[in-house]
Amino acid sequence: MAVLLLLLLLLAASSTSTADEAFIGVNIGTELSDMPHPTQVVALLKAQQIRHIRLYDADRGMLVALADSGIQVIVSIPNEQLLGIGQSNSTAANWVSQNIVAHYPATNITAICVGSEVFTTTPNAAKILVNALKYVQSALVASNLDRQIKVSTPLPSSIILDSFPPSQAFFNQSLNSILVPMLNFLQSTGSYLMLNIYPYYDYMRTDGVIPLDYALLEPLPPNKEAVDSNSLLHYTNGFDAVVDAAYYAMASLNFTNIPILVTESGWPSKGDASEPDATLENANTYNSNLIRHVLNKTGTPKHPGVAVSTFIYELYNEDMKAGPLSEKNWGLFDPDGKPIYVLHLTGSGNVLANDTSNQTYCTAKDGADKKMLQAAIDWACGPGKVNCSALLQGQPCYEPDNVFAHATYAFNTYYHQMGEAPGSCDFNGVAAVTTTDPSHGSCVFPGSLGKNDTMLGNLTAPSMNSSSTDSSAYGFYGDPFTRIATMIGFLISSAVLL
Repeated sequence: MAVLLLLLLLLAASSTSTADEAFIGVNIGTELSDMPHPTQVVALLKAQQIRHIRLYDADRGMLVALADSGIQVIVSIPNEQLLGIGQSNSTAANWVSQNIVAHYPATNITAICVGSEVFTTTPNAAKILVNALKYVQSALVASNLDRQIKVSTPLPSSIILDSFPPSQAFFNQSLNSILVPMLNFLQSTGSYLMLNIYPYYDYMRTDGVIPLDYALLEPLPPNKEAVDSNSLLHYTNGFDAVVDAAYYAMASLNFTNIPILVTESGWPSKGDASEPDATLENANTYNSNLIRHVLNKTGTPKHPGVAVSTFIYELYNEDMKAGPLSEKNWGLFDPDGKPIYVLHLTGSGNVLANDTSNQTYCTAKDGADKKMLQAAIDWACGPGKVNCSALLQGQPCYEPDNVFAHATYAFNTYYHQMGEAPGSCDFNGVAAVTTTDPSHGSCVFPGSLGKNDTMLGNLTAPSMNSSSTDSSAYGFYGDPFTRIATMIGFLISSAVLL
């Protein structure tokens, strides 16, 4: 078992180290009234197996907490510091020394965002943006870090005009005097075009012209797909259309080999009366679909199979953000690390698993034979040494009083007593592992998180020896031959694994 686990860990590590492999990252904003300590942030990232993050600054506490974590980090020069860095090579060198050299390589910094959406948020700094990029790059060269750390600046997709059909897209021509030398810089340094893409805003601006499913990356029937009349490429979602529009816009300026990194994308989970589509369901749907789309390396119609790695906006809800209600509700987690919603990511790997602990649970299978479930309950609450007292009438897990619910509690408790070992969630084929926490109300299942984020797992409670039949869920009146068969099944599966 130990050798098998080690091999799996090595395989996972090698799979995340491939330079050109698609990945999902997460942005971390800090406008929270109760911002978690950096060590808590890193603990959440590790629990969620998030290996790529983007910071909006170069906070020393975060960079120290991230040291030796293996997490790849993009740091940022805030817009308010841009004028100083873009006007002084020495200021840029000093920034790199204090915020990069002081932490690398213990903290795995992979890129620097020089400002963010400068053209639209800080237009007075746009004229020195390319200088800032070059000065930061020169400082990296001087520190011999230019091959390890890329330099770029996130652009808003709104600077791409006439974005559909994508084949006729072009950048706002009034910006070309800055964009052309910027693209030259990105090409010469092997960096990428950083782009922020928000289909939510595109959908809101068109007042229903763009179908909601198209914005949410939901599957579309062929007759609903958008067709580029020039390239004849079919588009099933707005995300791909904007990425391809960026490719075409760069090509219109004779740049055809600069990769794209999406530095922000997401969907708000709550909005005010004027934002009816900012809902939990839509946020879940968009982010779940986007994560699958990226990790499957689907690519875009123009570049199928070419990875477009993406950073989800964002890790936490930022309750101090100004603006409409939606601005405060883009996060995946609240400050306590509890998920705002459970992502639908079955079959999409372990990144951003469905709960804050990456826990798994053992539940009764839908449609399982009730007699087999009862026999398995009898075994778990007897020879399996599960404490089933919580299933007694009047106790927290008595309701709902049915064999399926009681079986799930008994199965899950046994599964966690056995350390979630392979084969410990089978029960003669009537149980299955899930990432969805079956806890409900005051009935907290082993493996779930308590109020203080304490794991309620690996229980070693004594067996319940009562023969009371107040609840059919733990009365030991099942067929003894079925119980023996169940036990034999466990022994055989354990032997095979050993």
